[in-house]
Amino acid sequence: MKRCTLIIAALAMLATTAASAQIINVKAKVPFSFAVGSSILPAGEYSLQTLGFGHALAIRNRDANVTKLVLSNVCQSRTAAKNRLIFHRYGGSYFLSRIWTEGSSFGYEVPTSAREKEMARSYPTEEVVLLALNR
Repeated sequence: MKRCTLIIAALAMLATTAASAQIINVKAKVPFSFAVGSSILPAGEYSLQTLGFGHALAIRNRDANVTKLVLSNVCQSRTAAKNRLIFHRYGGSYFLSRIWTEGSSFGYEVPTSAREKEMARSYPTEEVVLLALNR
């Protein structure tokens, strides 16, 4: 009985992981510099892609020759999303928060950095939404 329970739990975990493992391969023009983790990325055209393991994301700006790798968390919405990037704005500072892909209710959430937490104490949070295109 105990073994059957373990097998069911393992299958449930696999199903959850498979359902949340969406592939991201989008482009977006970001008109402002923004933070991802401890890095500040310049304004420009970005490609965002999932890597073949876990919830790792590659955020690339080829013009500025910048690539940022980040480990994200899975997040879920009640409705299927369009391709979009969600930023949090505090004063004049922007922080990448979530990435949604068209047709999926699952997305990727970038962990909140210490700098963002500090800014959130001083400024109200505004959400800025940018639409992204499939590559």
